[in-house]
Amino acid sequence: MHAFDVLGDPVRRRILELLADGEQSSGAIAAVIREEFGISQPGVSQHLRVLRETGFTTVRVAGTRRLYAVNSAPLREAGEWLERFRHIWDQPLDALATELARGKRERRLRQEKDNARHREPPEGDPP
Repeated sequence: MHAFDVLGDPVRRRILELLADGEQSSGAIAAVIREEFGISQPGVSQHLRVLRETGFTTVRVAGTRRLYAVNSAPLREAGEWLERFRHIWDQPLDALATELARGKRERRLRQEKDNARHREPPEGDPP
């Protein structure tokens, strides 16, 4: 299964988001996913299995609990693949940042001009 097949599922993405903060038990993960997506415990277990089998998560047994954690290697590989496309969104974002800065500058200059106009005495009036 390709990384984007795994990441294409919103439930699996959410599980990875939960694990981004650190290791969690399968029970804790299942509780959140059941509440947010209405998926049964066996359904959550299937998503955890896909993540484990594709290498996106690691699991360790601690007594009766299974503790899941993110394995960064597949995410890094997906990020490297996406890197070749970065110019597609970076350039428009850079242009947007330039336009936003230009707009802020123009507003600031207008405000300064308005403030200066209000401070000057009207023409013909003695100071």
